Amino acid sequence: MNTGGNSVHTCPSDLALLLSRLSSFLQAFREGVVRFAGHRLALFGGVVVALIMFVALFAPYLSMHDPSEMAVSNRLAPLSTAHPFGTDQFGRDIYSRVIYGARISVLVGVIAVGLGLSVGVALGAVAGYFGRALDNILMRVVDAVMAFPGLLLALALVAAWGPSLYSVCLALGIRYMPGFARLVRASVLKEREKEYVEAARALGESNLRVLCRHIIPNCASPLIVQISLDFAHAIIAESSLSFLGLGIPPPTSSWGNMLDDARAYMAIYPWGAIFPGLSLSLAVLGFNFLGDGLRDLLDPRLAEERSGYA
Repeated sequence: MNTGGNSVHTCPSDLALLLSRLSSFLQAFREGVVRFAGHRLALFGGVVVALIMFVALFAPYLSMHDPSEMAVSNRLAPLSTAHPFGTDQFGRDIYSRVIYGARISVLVGVIAVGLGLSVGVALGAVAGYFGRALDNILMRVVDAVMAFPGLLLALALVAAWGPSLYSVCLALGIRYMPGFARLVRASVLKEREKEYVEAARALGESNLRVLCRHIIPNCASPLIVQISLDFAHAIIAESSLSFLGLGIPPPTSSWGNMLDDARAYMAIYPWGAIFPGLSLSLAVLGFNFLGDGLRDLLDPRLAEERSGYA
C-alpha cells in the first residue's frame, strides 16, 4: 500500500517538473525568435535559406518541364510564359533546371557537411577528452588534411574517383572534417574540467556517456554557426567543380554545369548564365548571412566587439 501511495505522490511532482522544463524551453525559444527577428542579416539569411530548402524539397511540383527534356526546335528561346527563364542550347527549360539545381546544391550540402560534421565531432571529442598521445595522433591526421588547400584537395580527390554526386560529397566531407574536429576539440578541452563533468564522473557515468550527454551538447553553438558557413562553401565548391567538369555530370542539373554550358552562348542568350548565377549568389549570401547572424546571436560578446571596432 505504501508503494502505491508513493507512486501516486511522485507522479504529480514528475509532471510538474516536466511542465516547468517545457515552460522554460518555450520561454527561451520565444526570446530566441525575438532576437533572431531583430537581427536583419540573420533574418534575411534565414528567409533565403528557407526559400531554397522549400524549392529543393518541392522541385517536382514547382518545375514546369522535365529539366533534361530536349527540344532542339526551341533552342535558345527567350523568356516567355512557357519558359520563364528561356531555354538553353539544347532546348531545355532553364527555369526547371535552376529549380532542380537547387535540389542538387542542398543535397550536396547536407551530405558533405553531415559527413564532415559526424567524423570531425567524433575525432575532436575523443582527442580533446582523452588528450595525450591519442590527441597528438588524431590532430596530426587533421593537420595533414588541412595542409592541402580545400578546393585543390577536392579537385584531386574527385579527379581520382571520377565525377559523380557521391565523389563530390565525399571529397567535400573530407575537406570539412578538420574544421569541425578542431572546433570540437577546443570546446571539449574547455568543458572537460568543469564541475558538471566532474560530477558526472563521480556518479560513475562512462566516458562515452559523459561526452555524448554532457560535453558535446555544450559545443552546439559554434557547431551551428560552422554548419551554416560550410553549407555555403559546399554549394559554391560543388558549382566550381561542376563548372570545371569534375562535379555533377550532365544531364543532371547543377548551377555549375549550367554556367559552363552557357559560356559559349553568353553574347546571344545571357539568361542562360544570369539565372543560375543569381541563384548561386543568393544561396551563398543567404547561408553566410545566416551564419554571421547566428554567431552574433549565440555569442553576444563577439557582436559587441565587432560593433565596437566598427
